[in-house]
Amino acid sequence: MIFSRRLRGLVPVLLCLAATALPAAAADPIRILALGDSLTAGYGLPPGDAFPVRLEEALKARGHHVRVINAGVSGDTADQGFARLDWALAEGADAAIVEFGANDALRGIDPKVTRQAIDGIVGTLTGRGIPVLLAGMLAPRNMGPAYQAAYDPIFPEVAARYGVIFDPFFLEGVVLDPALNQRDGIHPNRAGVDRIVARILPKVEELIGRVRAKRS
Repeated sequence: MIFSRRLRGLVPVLLCLAATALPAAAADPIRILALGDSLTAGYGLPPGDAFPVRLEEALKARGHHVRVINAGVSGDTADQGFARLDWALAEGADAAIVEFGANDALRGIDPKVTRQAIDGIVGTLTGRGIPVLLAGMLAPRNMGPAYQAAYDPIFPEVAARYGVIFDPFFLEGVVLDPALNQRDGIHPNRAGVDRIVARILPKVEELIGRVRAKRS
C-alpha cells in the first residue's frame, strides 16, 4: 500500500518530466519567409487579404503549424530584394518563398541584372540551408521576343541550378482576368490572391516537407 501511494504520487512528476523532455522544435511553428514585391506585400488590399496571410490561413486549415512572414515591399525589383535579404532574415526563417521579377520586366531592366539578383537570393538562402520555393515570372509580351527570350528562362534555370522547388508563373490563372484583379489590372484582388494560394499550396506543402525532413 505504501508503494502504491508513492507510485501514485510520482505520476504527476513523471508526466511533467515527459512534457518538458519533448523537443522544443516540435512546438515551434515552421517560419516561412515570403520575400517579394507588391504581389507578396498585398498592394491595394486590406492587410488580412495579402498573400502571406491567406497562405498561412490555408496551411493552418490543412493542419500545418506555420507562420508566414510578409517580407514583401511594393515596387521592389529583384536587385532591391537581394539588397535587403539579410534584413528580411533577421528574425529567422525555416523556409522561403521568393517572388520577384514583375517590376523588372515592367521597367525593362536588363535581364542580366535580374538573373544576377535572383541567383544571388536563391544562392544565399540555399547556402544557409534554407529550403526555397522560387516563384517564376514571365515578361509581358509587348516587351518583344528578344527581351522575352532573355527574361523568361531566368527563373527555371536558377531553380534547376540550386535544386529548389519551382512554380513556373506566380500569376498563372489570374493575370488579365478582370474578376481576379484590382482596377489597375495588375494586382490581384482577394479572389485573385485566393486563386494563387489554392494553386501554389501543394508546392508550399512540399516546401514544408523539406523543412520537416531537416528537423527529423
